[in-house]
Amino acid sequence: MSETSLDALRERALKLDAADPLAERRALFALGHDGVYLDGNSLGALPVHVPARVQDVLTRQWGELRIRSWDESGWWTAPERIGDRIAPLVGAAAGQIVVGDSTSVNVFKAVVAAARIASHAGEGRDEILVDATTFPTDGYIAASAARLTGHRIVPVAPADVPAALGPRTAVVLLNHVDYRAGRLHDLPGLTAAVHAAGAVAVWDLCHSAGALPVGLDEHGVDLAIGCTYKYLNGGPGSPAYLYVAERHQAAFDSPLPGWNSHADPFGMTPEFAPADGSVRGRVGTPDIVSMLTLEAALDVWDGVSVEDVRAKSLALTDFFLECVEAYAPAGRVTSVTPAAHAERGSQVALRCDEAEPVMRRLIERGVVGDLRRPDVLRFGFTPLYVGFADAERAARVLAEVLAEIPPSGSAA
Repeated sequence: MSETSLDALRERALKLDAADPLAERRALFALGHDGVYLDGNSLGALPVHVPARVQDVLTRQWGELRIRSWDESGWWTAPERIGDRIAPLVGAAAGQIVVGDSTSVNVFKAVVAAARIASHAGEGRDEILVDATTFPTDGYIAASAARLTGHRIVPVAPADVPAALGPRTAVVLLNHVDYRAGRLHDLPGLTAAVHAAGAVAVWDLCHSAGALPVGLDEHGVDLAIGCTYKYLNGGPGSPAYLYVAERHQAAFDSPLPGWNSHADPFGMTPEFAPADGSVRGRVGTPDIVSMLTLEAALDVWDGVSVEDVRAKSLALTDFFLECVEAYAPAGRVTSVTPAAHAERGSQVALRCDEAEPVMRRLIERGVVGDLRRPDVLRFGFTPLYVGFADAERAARVLAEVLAEIPPSGSAA
């Protein structure tokens, strides 16, 4: 790679950053000045204002008001209130998202409830189709839900779902973006196919919410779940969320009916009577400190268009792939992320035979991505705080590391 070519790409990066309408958002995050953070698809960066807000939760709301904060600080209504703040980011109207529990727990609630909804369409629907490439926990949970409800799990690649649908299909659980390769699946088309077969569509949005438009209401999704610690920057272990389309809320029969989802939670009656609306998705007492940390973190989205985020995401990943092609030694890395924009999430996955030592050395040099064994280098691009100069630097350091590490099978 000539110095002229290096200079040209660096210059382009600076010009792209200068024209970026989201560039000012970077100052809202605690990033330091020395590294490149490309792992926001695993854990989003800390918004700088969050520690002071959490300090208020601890010292005033809990320390001074104590039990009064359930009313006076809005603790009791936080799951629905924060759900309504997430709703615009995933294309949902208010009143359909409740925040709480983990992604895994919400997958369980959604799949079992979806199977119960599907049973209303008639007998014989005993199959749950599951994305064969899904994040493992989704598969584990779906299999347990199938055993409990008397259904059969059918693993299928997302592209093959239309052909696999039939009169026995009850539920289809799919990931919007594949966590390994970053492939974006066709949510509108697949949801329409599921509905045409008379089944219920459940989508996992963990790798899409906050990175690209989702359109839950527009595309008629039935139920959806997602985490908040990736592109939504809610913090490690921040609570997940559950979307139940308004048309299904009256029939949503949670497999985990807790006192928080009771119509009269303080009545303490032995019989369960479900609350109306998204409250049905609640279970027990919410994790208030983590939940209010998430609420504070969501302030970084005020005034942000998800369409602008998507445009920058695609431009960033295009530019990174261009820099990798220009800088990296020939044949050492291959992109497994689709080139087509319509099929790409907000990450780039590169197959590399020496992935483990390469990522270790990248991190040592301040370029933080992550590894998916055995051979995938994964780089997440969070448009609110990642810039084009970051992308150029990451590709340049990757090329330097590859030049230092001999290819597998070669002489040392």
